[in-house]
Amino acid sequence: MPEGDVVWRTARRLDRALAGRELTESDLRWPSLATVDLTGREVVGVVSAGKHVLTRIAAGPAVDGTPEPAVTLHSHLRMEGSWYVEHTGDPRGRRSASGVRAVLGTREWTAVGHKLGMLDLVTTDRESELVGHLGPDLLGPGWDPAEAGRRLVEDPDRELGSALLDQRVLAGVGTFYMAEACFLARLTPWSPVRDVQDVTAFVALVHRLLDVNKERADQVTTGDLRRGRQNYAHARSGLPCLRCGGTVRVAMIGRPPQERTAFYCPGCQRGPAPTDDGRPQRPLGSSGRPQTARTYRTRK
Repeated sequence: MPEGDVVWRTARRLDRALAGRELTESDLRWPSLATVDLTGREVVGVVSAGKHVLTRIAAGPAVDGTPEPAVTLHSHLRMEGSWYVEHTGDPRGRRSASGVRAVLGTREWTAVGHKLGMLDLVTTDRESELVGHLGPDLLGPGWDPAEAGRRLVEDPDRELGSALLDQRVLAGVGTFYMAEACFLARLTPWSPVRDVQDVTAFVALVHRLLDVNKERADQVTTGDLRRGRQNYAHARSGLPCLRCGGTVRVAMIGRPPQERTAFYCPGCQRGPAPTDDGRPQRPLGSSGRPQTARTYRTRK
Protein backbone atom coordinates (compact mmCIF):
# COMPACT_ATOMS: atom_id res chain seq x y z
CA MET A 1 0.00 0.00 0.00
CA PRO A 2 1.42 3.43 -0.89
CA GLU A 3 2.67 5.25 2.20
CA GLY A 4 2.63 8.89 3.19
CA ASP A 5 5.54 9.99 1.01
CA VAL A 6 4.01 8.45 -2.14
CA VAL A 7 0.61 9.97 -1.39
CA TRP A 8 2.24 13.36 -0.74
CA ARG A 9 3.89 13.26 -4.18
CA THR A 10 0.60 12.18 -5.75
CA ALA A 11 -1.25 15.12 -4.23
CA ARG A 12 1.47 17.57 -5.26
CA ARG A 13 1.40 16.30 -8.86
CA LEU A 14 -2.39 16.66 -8.98
CA ASP A 15 -2.21 20.11 -7.42
CA ARG A 16 0.30 21.33 -10.01
CA ALA A 17 -1.90 20.06 -12.84
CA LEU A 18 -5.35 21.09 -11.58
CA ALA A 19 -5.17 23.91 -9.03
CA GLY A 20 -6.57 27.21 -10.27
CA ARG A 21 -8.05 25.62 -13.40
CA GLU A 22 -11.66 25.04 -14.43
CA LEU A 23 -12.86 21.49 -14.87
CA THR A 24 -13.95 20.75 -18.42
CA GLU A 25 -14.51 17.05 -17.72
CA SER A 26 -15.89 15.27 -14.67
CA ASP A 27 -16.46 11.52 -14.71
CA LEU A 28 -16.76 9.76 -11.35
CA ARG A 29 -17.20 6.04 -11.96
CA TRP A 30 -18.30 5.19 -8.46
CA PRO A 31 -21.84 3.94 -7.72
CA SER A 32 -22.73 6.65 -5.20
CA LEU A 33 -21.21 9.43 -7.36
CA ALA A 34 -22.17 8.37 -10.87
CA THR A 35 -24.55 11.31 -11.41
CA VAL A 36 -22.25 14.01 -9.99
CA ASP A 37 -21.12 16.66 -12.47
CA LEU A 38 -18.33 19.02 -11.41
CA THR A 39 -17.65 20.61 -14.79
CA GLY A 40 -17.42 24.37 -14.77
CA ARG A 41 -16.02 24.48 -11.27
CA GLU A 42 -12.49 25.55 -10.38
CA VAL A 43 -10.12 23.26 -8.51
CA VAL A 44 -8.95 25.12 -5.40
CA GLY A 45 -6.12 22.70 -4.63
CA VAL A 46 -5.10 19.15 -3.84
CA VAL A 47 -3.50 18.09 -0.54
CA SER A 48 -2.61 14.86 1.20
CA ALA A 49 -3.66 13.84 4.69
CA GLY A 50 -1.63 10.81 5.67
CA LYS A 51 -2.58 8.22 3.06
CA HIS A 52 -5.63 10.19 1.87
CA VAL A 53 -5.90 12.60 -1.09
CA LEU A 54 -8.23 15.60 -0.81
CA THR A 55 -9.14 17.45 -4.02
CA ARG A 56 -10.88 20.69 -3.07
CA ILE A 57 -13.28 22.18 -5.60
CA ALA A 58 -14.82 25.63 -5.49
CA ALA A 59 -18.53 26.36 -5.08
CA GLY A 60 -20.68 26.00 -8.16
CA PRO A 61 -23.30 28.25 -9.72
CA ALA A 62 -26.66 28.54 -8.00
CA VAL A 63 -29.30 25.97 -8.93
CA ASP A 64 -32.90 27.08 -8.39
CA GLY A 65 -31.57 30.00 -6.39
CA THR A 66 -29.50 27.80 -4.05
CA PRO A 67 -25.69 28.13 -4.34
CA GLU A 68 -23.79 24.88 -4.81
CA PRO A 69 -21.29 24.59 -1.92
CA ALA A 70 -17.58 23.96 -2.21
CA VAL A 71 -16.86 20.25 -2.15
CA THR A 72 -13.94 17.90 -1.54
CA LEU A 73 -13.32 14.74 -3.53
CA HIS A 74 -11.66 12.30 -1.13
CA SER A 75 -9.74 9.31 -2.43
CA HIS A 76 -7.63 6.54 -0.92
CA LEU A 77 -5.29 4.43 -3.03
CA ARG A 78 -5.50 1.27 -0.91
CA MET A 79 -3.27 -1.47 -2.39
CA GLU A 80 -3.49 -0.93 -6.16
CA GLY A 81 -4.79 2.59 -6.66
CA SER A 82 -3.02 5.47 -8.37
CA TRP A 83 -3.64 8.93 -9.76
CA TYR A 84 -1.77 9.88 -12.91
CA VAL A 85 -1.76 13.00 -15.05
CA GLU A 86 -1.83 13.15 -18.84
CA HIS A 87 -2.13 15.87 -21.46
CA THR A 88 -5.80 16.43 -22.20
CA GLY A 89 -6.72 14.69 -25.44
CA ASP A 90 -3.67 12.41 -25.46
CA PRO A 91 -4.87 9.26 -27.27
CA ARG A 92 -2.34 7.14 -25.38
CA GLY A 93 -3.93 7.90 -22.01
CA ARG A 94 -6.54 6.37 -19.73
CA ARG A 95 -4.77 2.99 -19.29
CA SER A 96 -7.32 0.16 -19.00
CA ALA A 97 -10.79 1.67 -19.06
CA SER A 98 -12.05 -1.02 -16.69
CA GLY A 99 -9.75 0.27 -13.95
CA VAL A 100 -10.65 3.97 -14.23
CA ARG A 101 -12.60 5.22 -11.23
CA ALA A 102 -12.38 9.00 -11.68
CA VAL A 103 -11.52 11.52 -14.39
CA LEU A 104 -10.99 15.23 -13.72
CA GLY A 105 -10.02 17.16 -16.80
CA THR A 106 -9.05 20.75 -17.62
CA ARG A 107 -8.10 22.27 -20.96
CA GLU A 108 -4.42 21.46 -20.36
CA TRP A 109 -4.30 18.41 -18.09
CA THR A 110 -6.43 15.43 -17.16
CA ALA A 111 -6.11 13.52 -13.89
CA VAL A 112 -7.18 9.87 -13.94
CA GLY A 113 -7.83 7.86 -10.79
CA HIS A 114 -7.07 4.20 -11.51
CA LYS A 115 -8.25 1.33 -9.27
CA LEU A 116 -8.88 3.68 -6.37
CA GLY A 117 -9.81 1.98 -3.12
CA MET A 118 -12.11 4.74 -1.85
CA LEU A 119 -13.90 7.71 -3.41
CA ASP A 120 -16.17 10.09 -1.51
CA LEU A 121 -17.57 13.55 -2.12
CA VAL A 122 -18.44 15.81 0.79
CA THR A 123 -18.86 19.52 1.29
CA THR A 124 -15.47 20.95 2.18
CA ASP A 125 -16.64 21.97 5.65
CA ARG A 126 -17.22 18.25 6.37
CA GLU A 127 -13.72 17.01 5.51
CA SER A 128 -13.10 16.18 9.15
CA GLU A 129 -15.73 13.45 8.95
CA LEU A 130 -13.37 11.56 6.63
CA VAL A 131 -9.91 12.41 7.99
CA GLY A 132 -10.54 13.94 11.40
CA HIS A 133 -9.71 10.65 13.13
CA LEU A 134 -6.12 10.71 11.84
CA GLY A 135 -3.14 11.35 14.07
CA PRO A 136 -0.54 14.02 13.25
CA ASP A 137 0.29 13.95 9.54
CA LEU A 138 4.01 13.26 9.21
CA LEU A 139 4.21 15.34 6.02
CA GLY A 140 1.45 17.83 6.72
CA PRO A 141 1.88 21.56 7.39
CA GLY A 142 0.50 21.06 10.89
CA TRP A 143 2.95 18.31 11.88
CA ASP A 144 2.98 18.14 15.69
CA PRO A 145 5.77 15.90 17.06
CA ALA A 146 4.71 16.40 20.67
CA GLU A 147 1.17 15.19 19.95
CA ALA A 148 2.58 12.30 17.91
CA GLY A 149 4.72 11.24 20.85
CA ARG A 150 1.80 11.52 23.24
CA ARG A 151 -0.35 9.28 21.05
CA LEU A 152 2.45 6.77 20.58
CA VAL A 153 2.94 6.18 24.32
CA GLU A 154 -0.77 6.30 25.16
CA ASP A 155 -0.78 2.48 25.33
CA PRO A 156 2.74 1.52 26.51
CA ASP A 157 2.01 -2.21 26.32
CA ARG A 158 1.02 -2.11 22.66
CA GLU A 159 3.32 -3.64 20.04
CA LEU A 160 5.47 -0.89 18.55
CA GLY A 161 4.85 -2.02 14.98
CA SER A 162 1.08 -2.07 15.47
CA ALA A 163 1.15 1.41 17.01
CA LEU A 164 3.12 2.78 14.07
CA LEU A 165 0.65 1.27 11.58
CA ASP A 166 -2.31 2.81 13.41
CA GLN A 167 -3.20 5.93 11.43
CA ARG A 168 -4.83 7.39 14.54
CA VAL A 169 -1.35 7.57 16.07
CA LEU A 170 0.76 8.73 13.11
CA ALA A 171 -0.75 9.41 9.70
CA GLY A 172 1.32 8.13 6.80
CA VAL A 173 3.28 5.12 8.09
CA GLY A 174 2.88 1.74 6.38
CA THR A 175 4.73 -1.55 6.60
CA PHE A 176 7.85 -0.19 4.86
CA TYR A 177 8.55 2.67 7.25
CA MET A 178 7.37 0.63 10.23
CA ALA A 179 9.99 -2.05 9.53
CA GLU A 180 12.75 0.45 8.80
CA ALA A 181 12.03 2.62 11.86
CA CYS A 182 12.03 -0.41 14.14
CA PHE A 183 15.30 -1.64 12.63
CA LEU A 184 16.98 1.73 13.14
CA ALA A 185 15.70 1.82 16.72
CA ARG A 186 17.12 -1.71 17.23
CA LEU A 187 13.73 -2.97 18.46
CA THR A 188 11.61 -5.72 16.92
CA PRO A 189 8.16 -4.64 15.71
CA TRP A 190 6.64 -6.82 18.48
CA SER A 191 8.43 -4.91 21.25
CA PRO A 192 6.11 -2.97 23.56
CA VAL A 193 6.06 0.78 23.03
CA ARG A 194 7.46 1.25 26.52
CA ASP A 195 10.81 -0.14 25.29
CA VAL A 196 11.39 3.00 23.20
CA GLN A 197 13.92 4.80 25.37
CA ASP A 198 13.66 8.27 23.78
CA VAL A 199 10.20 8.81 22.33
CA THR A 200 11.01 12.32 21.07
CA ALA A 201 14.03 11.07 19.13
CA PHE A 202 12.09 8.09 17.76
CA VAL A 203 9.23 10.25 16.49
CA ALA A 204 11.80 12.56 14.89
CA LEU A 205 13.38 9.53 13.21
CA VAL A 206 10.08 8.38 11.70
CA HIS A 207 9.38 11.91 10.46
CA ARG A 208 12.83 12.21 8.93
CA LEU A 209 12.50 8.89 7.06
CA LEU A 210 9.37 10.06 5.24
CA ASP A 211 10.52 13.64 4.79
CA VAL A 212 13.80 12.79 3.05
CA ASN A 213 11.99 10.45 0.66
CA LYS A 214 9.00 12.59 -0.29
CA GLU A 215 10.82 14.20 -3.25
CA ARG A 216 12.12 10.98 -4.84
CA ALA A 217 10.56 7.83 -6.25
CA ASP A 218 12.94 5.40 -4.51
CA GLN A 219 12.46 4.93 -0.78
CA VAL A 220 15.94 4.93 0.78
CA THR A 221 16.66 4.47 4.48
CA THR A 222 20.31 3.35 4.36
CA GLY A 223 21.71 6.34 2.49
CA ASP A 224 22.92 3.95 -0.22
CA LEU A 225 21.15 4.48 -3.56
CA ARG A 226 22.42 1.23 -5.09
CA ARG A 227 19.72 -1.31 -5.96
CA GLY A 228 19.42 -3.94 -3.25
CA ARG A 229 21.06 -1.74 -0.62
CA GLN A 230 18.45 1.00 -0.26
CA ASN A 231 16.75 -0.30 2.88
CA TYR A 232 17.61 -2.50 5.85
CA ALA A 233 14.71 -4.85 6.56
CA HIS A 234 11.53 -4.45 4.54
CA ALA A 235 11.07 -7.11 1.82
CA ARG A 236 14.52 -8.57 2.60
CA SER A 237 13.37 -11.83 4.21
CA GLY A 238 15.91 -14.57 3.57
CA LEU A 239 18.62 -12.09 2.56
CA PRO A 240 21.71 -11.09 4.55
CA CYS A 241 21.30 -8.15 6.91
CA LEU A 242 23.26 -5.18 5.58
CA ARG A 243 24.49 -4.40 9.08
CA CYS A 244 25.35 -7.75 10.76
CA GLY A 245 25.25 -10.27 7.91
CA GLY A 246 22.60 -12.41 9.62
CA THR A 247 19.40 -13.45 7.89
CA VAL A 248 16.43 -11.08 7.80
CA ARG A 249 13.15 -12.74 8.82
CA VAL A 250 9.46 -11.98 8.26
CA ALA A 251 6.34 -12.75 10.28
CA MET A 252 2.88 -11.30 10.76
CA ILE A 253 1.92 -8.55 13.17
CA GLY A 254 -1.53 -7.53 14.30
CA ARG A 255 -4.79 -9.39 14.66
CA PRO A 256 -6.59 -11.05 11.72
CA PRO A 257 -7.91 -9.81 9.37
CA GLN A 258 -5.82 -6.64 9.86
CA GLU A 259 -2.50 -8.45 10.30
CA ARG A 260 0.41 -7.22 8.19
CA THR A 261 3.91 -8.39 7.29
CA ALA A 262 6.76 -7.27 9.52
CA PHE A 263 10.42 -7.75 8.60
CA TYR A 264 13.23 -7.77 11.16
CA CYS A 265 16.80 -8.88 11.82
CA PRO A 266 17.14 -11.23 14.82
CA GLY A 267 20.77 -10.18 15.24
CA CYS A 268 20.28 -6.41 15.21
CA GLN A 269 16.91 -5.97 16.89
CA ARG A 270 16.16 -6.88 20.49
CA GLY A 271 12.77 -7.68 21.95
CA PRO A 272 9.97 -10.20 21.39
CA ALA A 273 9.77 -11.93 18.01
CA PRO A 274 7.62 -14.76 16.66
CA THR A 275 9.41 -18.08 16.62
CA ASP A 276 9.26 -20.23 13.53
CA ASP A 277 10.65 -23.52 12.30
CA GLY A 278 13.81 -21.87 11.00
CA ARG A 279 13.24 -22.84 7.40
CA PRO A 280 14.65 -20.49 4.73
CA GLN A 281 12.40 -17.58 3.80
CA ARG A 282 12.28 -15.88 0.44
CA PRO A 283 12.18 -12.15 -0.29
CA LEU A 284 8.79 -10.50 -0.56
CA GLY A 285 7.31 -11.01 -4.02
CA SER A 286 8.96 -14.36 -4.66
CA SER A 287 7.20 -17.69 -4.31
CA GLY A 288 6.69 -19.10 -0.84
CA ARG A 289 4.60 -18.02 2.13
CA PRO A 290 5.87 -16.11 5.18
CA GLN A 291 5.88 -17.81 8.54
CA THR A 292 2.91 -16.88 10.71
CA ALA A 293 3.67 -18.60 14.01
CA ARG A 294 2.37 -16.70 17.03
CA THR A 295 4.69 -18.02 19.76
CA TYR A 296 7.05 -15.41 21.17
CA ARG A 297 10.50 -15.39 22.66
CA THR A 298 12.51 -12.44 23.91
CA ARG A 299 15.81 -11.37 22.39
CA LYS A 300 18.27 -9.58 24.66
